[in-house]
Amino acid sequence: MSSAARGVSGVSGVSGVSGVGGVRTATLVGSDNQFYVELWVSLGSLLRSYTALHGLKGNRQALIECDGERILARHKSKWLELERSGSTVTWKREGGSEGALTLTEAGRLRSSTGEEEMDMAAEGWARELMQ
Repeated sequence: MSSAARGVSGVSGVSGVSGVGGVRTATLVGSDNQFYVELWVSLGSLLRSYTALHGLKGNRQALIECDGERILARHKSKWLELERSGSTVTWKREGGSEGALTLTEAGRLRSSTGEEEMDMAAEGWARELMQ
């Protein structure tokens, strides 16, 4: 997802789309939480799709549970748990590692080391889980 407007211009909570230099941004109105719920559902869907893709070669499947505040992805002994509160996302892995991310208005995930598109983050997590 290279632009903030892609896939969200019809979502409740987005009033308009504008852009400068080819970069589009969405203007939030009303319920910011609904906007982040929509991004969250998209992240769960991306994680489901990428785990399915990575499992094709070995006929493997991951279990993905997703609701408005929690995503749990499991494959064999590996798991990833994501929890959302507003725009804040906390994550935990089976080995005890954990951290925090922020969903941005542009549909990216921000960490202390930078920002990443949601689809790239989901693909990376799926790859790790399905190995």
